[in-house]
Amino acid sequence: MKKEKFLAIITARAGSKGIKNKNLKTINRKPLIYYPIYSALRSNYISKVIVSTDSQKIADLAIKFGADVPFIRPAKISKDSTSSFEVVKHCIDFINKSKNEFKNFILLEPTSPLTTTYDINLAIKKFLNSKKAEALIGVCQVEGMHPDFLVSINNSGFIKPFNSKTFKTLRRQEISKLYFYNGSLYISEIKSYLNNKTFLHNKTIPYIMSKKHSFEIDDMLDLKIIRTLLKNNT
Repeated sequence: MKKEKFLAIITARAGSKGIKNKNLKTINRKPLIYYPIYSALRSNYISKVIVSTDSQKIADLAIKFGADVPFIRPAKISKDSTSSFEVVKHCIDFINKSKNEFKNFILLEPTSPLTTTYDINLAIKKFLNSKKAEALIGVCQVEGMHPDFLVSINNSGFIKPFNSKTFKTLRRQEISKLYFYNGSLYISEIKSYLNNKTFLHNKTIPYIMSKKHSFEIDDMLDLKIIRTLLKNNT
């Protein structure tokens, strides 16, 4: 398999609401920023890995681990209110100015350190083999939190079915298959992404991932779970 001309963009802002300095938290003595870089560099399809960050410390680590950091992200697009589109567009515009143009890119995030090279390769292969897709997003099947298992609470304090008019006791085999965005990886044609300003549209296909590879770090409990998984290599 020869390498395709895919750009990998890894976003790693210094600030974080849930966990302070989240992208520098360590798992197996490696900061979170290490994991997407490691997986991307070993992909059969990716020819350039760029980290977009507003932190010099994160930038220095990213370079140490083998990524390119051609700029420090401006503060005006490094706020809590900054959209992913603004960050990605800034990176793509910067690369295109250097006449190093790419047709497709993959977005990875340090908060999904269980995303492997294997997943990246399969996702890109699925995207490239599709005749109509302009984007792909990682998803995982909903199980325990499926809407058919959920209830709401009425004004009198009693529970009532959320997804039906009457209570039903369903087995997992009987529920419809639903999926959630797991935050692991996002792929798109660059032209399509700049036009749509999102990965989500009617030409987006899914890459279904396992529950284990779908953990995303939003709080300290998530971090502890992933530390346990990687420590035990399970």
